[in-house]
Amino acid sequence: MWDFEHAPRNSELLQRYQLHYTLPSRCADELLAGRADLGLIPIASLTPELAIVPGSTISSLDRVRSIQMIVKKPHTLGSIRTLAADNASRSSRAYTELILRRFYSNSPNFVTQSANPVAMLEQADAALLIGDPALLALERREEIEQAAGPCEWFDISHEWHLLTGMPWVAAVWAARPEVIAEGRISASQLVDDLTQSRDQGLAHIEDLVAEWSTHIALSTETIRHYFTQNIHYTLTPECIEAIRLFRNYAAEEGVLPPLDAPRFL
Repeated sequence: MWDFEHAPRNSELLQRYQLHYTLPSRCADELLAGRADLGLIPIASLTPELAIVPGSTISSLDRVRSIQMIVKKPHTLGSIRTLAADNASRSSRAYTELILRRFYSNSPNFVTQSANPVAMLEQADAALLIGDPALLALERREEIEQAAGPCEWFDISHEWHLLTGMPWVAAVWAARPEVIAEGRISASQLVDDLTQSRDQGLAHIEDLVAEWSTHIALSTETIRHYFTQNIHYTLTPECIEAIRLFRNYAAEEGVLPPLDAPRFL
């Protein structure tokens, strides 16, 4: 979002786009309901009616750090029966459910709770933390285990990569194709705007590190590593294949509705 939030391009872009910030899962709801034309949405929310915008993604090539499943010992991935999770991201929950069903023959009961790992582990065998709560929990691992007892920690992106050899893809830009058909913006303009903004963000990593170090209680080293090593931002052919594989597996396991072939703008 760099160009949308920073001069000199933000004033130009705000003539073409009206921005609204919300949770990833709600981005998908607004797009599907027609209240938005474009959204950065979980791949679990893709439908045949929506078109992926080529170029950018939120993904990881191995460990992402911001999706953590904490399992109380002596439970294993094959033995947990209850899993506490919040509703921040549909893709992360779907990946977790898929991994447990397909590779561990386990279908635990998911219970919705706020992202407090100690409280979650008091009520369930495992907790799924997403986003900032996951990053912060890693910093407090010893404190959490002192309160909740010994645990095993699983990075969901890393587990997916180990099991499939593929990138873990969380989200993509998706659009309602009729917006393009109506001529409000061209497909090439949309792709260019989003790709340039991504590239400018990558060119200003140190500025982003400085900005986010005031928003979250993590060291600048951890934030820099997250931006530069944990997250992958380019929608490569391998990422596209990973989306297809994830949606095929998810349909086979009854985790998500079928999506025969992702549609592209």
